[in-house]
Amino acid sequence: MAPKKPKSAPNRVSGIRQIKKRELIPFTRQTASMLNAGMSILVAVSTLEEQCAHPGFKFVLKRLRESIESGSPVSEGLSRFPQIFDDMYINMVSAGEKSGQFANVLKRLALMMDSSARLVRKVKSALTYPTVILSMALLIAGALITFVVPVFTEMFSGFGQSLPGPTQMLVDASDFIRARWYVLLGGIAVAVVVFRKWVATTAGRLALDSFILKLPVFGPLIQKVAIARFCRLFAQMLTSGVPILDAMFIVGRSMGNKLMEGSILAARSGVEQGNTLSSALEGKPCLPILMIRMISAGEKSGRIDEMLESIADTYDDEVETTLSTLTSLMEPFLMVFLGVVIGGIVIAMFLPIFKLGSVVSG
Repeated sequence: MAPKKPKSAPNRVSGIRQIKKRELIPFTRQTASMLNAGMSILVAVSTLEEQCAHPGFKFVLKRLRESIESGSPVSEGLSRFPQIFDDMYINMVSAGEKSGQFANVLKRLALMMDSSARLVRKVKSALTYPTVILSMALLIAGALITFVVPVFTEMFSGFGQSLPGPTQMLVDASDFIRARWYVLLGGIAVAVVVFRKWVATTAGRLALDSFILKLPVFGPLIQKVAIARFCRLFAQMLTSGVPILDAMFIVGRSMGNKLMEGSILAARSGVEQGNTLSSALEGKPCLPILMIRMISAGEKSGRIDEMLESIADTYDDEVETTLSTLTSLMEPFLMVFLGVVIGGIVIAMFLPIFKLGSVVSG
């Protein structure tokens, strides 16, 4: 049975992306600290509302305070803002309210979100350098073809000889880009629109996610990030008292990969039919055997939540090791790529001059 959706209509809030990135973790951590210090939830939310500098999140806290003042549970107030507080957050808060462990649940939520955000930052940081280098290479190549090659073309026209093959290809590409640039931009725009519409379909997204997981180096890296996220979220939800079927439904939908999401939801159906978690996960695509064996050991010892945390830590360490290795290996490959692209263009431009020099010397 899937978790219940909020009955009230969601409120519109500006700056949702900034709220989720900059405000949500401090809000969760500070609320947990104030509750542990003996404050009531109403006083804690009112205090955070007074000191909040983000107008969008200040509005959220105001509505949350008003909901608490009217006697509604905190989870019900949060459910009015589903774009900020997702199903996982709301269900964990609801479970904390029912179990009397509200402050501890918020503390675990803050630690979990902080760990996930730190892992995402590491991945983005590792990919920033190659992205910048590749963008620079494309910009330089485009500038050479658009502005420098035409100058050499005028000079080549006075040679009275046919141009070498690489040079002729470069000249043709330059002429096409300068004369038909709108065709190129239009083609790129159409391709982007078609690609986005294709990815928006279930079949397209599934095909893309399957292809991504098959990529060398990056595929296993993405899989490890997703497995670490699954295990950590699942462990926190079970520890907070969320029913296992609800937890699997919520965590499965937050995997970020349709193929892995399908595996988790299929395993959920197996658990619903009475199978153990490890046997339900067995044989599902993209789920590593190591994770399943460790979950099985956790089931036998009765400490599955601790085992899930251990699995998440293991895969986090593997992701960090892979990222550091990948970063060090990427530098020489990027230098070679730059040399081939930029050097190839420069050599193609100067080939006729070399040819002319050999003719004159002959």
